[in-house]
Amino acid sequence: MDERDWTILHVLYEQKNITKTAQILYITQPALTKRLMHIEEEFGVKIVNRGIRGVHFTPQGEYLAKRAGQLISTFREIKEAVLNMNQDIAGTLRIGVSHYFGKYELPALLKWFRDQYPRVDFQLDTAFSKDIFQMAYHRDIHIGFVRGDYSWPGEKHLLFEEKIWIVSKEKIDLNDLPQAPRIDYYTDTLFKSLIDRWWADRYTRAPLTAIKVDRADTCKEMVKNGLGYAFLPSRFLRDVQDIYKIELTDKDNIPLKRETWMFYYEESLQNNVVKAFVDFIKTTDLQDMSESVDFVHP
Repeated sequence: MDERDWTILHVLYEQKNITKTAQILYITQPALTKRLMHIEEEFGVKIVNRGIRGVHFTPQGEYLAKRAGQLISTFREIKEAVLNMNQDIAGTLRIGVSHYFGKYELPALLKWFRDQYPRVDFQLDTAFSKDIFQMAYHRDIHIGFVRGDYSWPGEKHLLFEEKIWIVSKEKIDLNDLPQAPRIDYYTDTLFKSLIDRWWADRYTRAPLTAIKVDRADTCKEMVKNGLGYAFLPSRFLRDVQDIYKIELTDKDNIPLKRETWMFYYEESLQNNVVKAFVDFIKTTDLQDMSESVDFVHP
């Protein structure tokens, strides 16, 4: 077996589907099936059984698939270590980011970094912050950009803080909020918990959730079109004009904020690419990136 075969087992175990695995690996289904048969012949065991709902791994196949993930990580570490011996800033940087950061903040940062280090490639994953946290924790990525202050065992660097606003096309009265149509969106658990606690401190009834969407961007468009109010961090509103807002504060009138962090392990700085990128981020003032926008205050 070669590295390609171990990759096939690893991806197939994650997808449990021949078609999806072939698409991810850019090979034909017949070629994938042939490689599986070759692996089974090499080990003399049945690895997978096909069913209506996809493939099912035998105990032997499940063992091989789990070891495949470990071997792939080892192959990757070896390659990175060899490249690192040259003391060059070259290789692949594995980054995980929240959806917002990946869309609005990261592209320009990667461009600036690559302008300085053109021999660096990027492997990027976008997901909810809790998933990025898990990827960083398990070392599936070098660096994670996470919204919310998770309990992190390694090194972390605060990138910026955001105010949180209640926003609406129409004028907002907090006393009327429980009767007003609310627009919610799927977000990470820390941000949702913050909003839920704020609400529970002020109201004895549940909000009137009229619309629930998949992303904050969609929520913002709903607000702009007068379909309800929403809770949004300030950086989402940099390009929005002519809306009303109220800053979210706690019971002591202290503004509530949402933080965005860079997570990494100290030992990963032994990798020249990781160290260069961490140093680059630390010297880039993301907090001062413009958050200004013309609002109509209530």
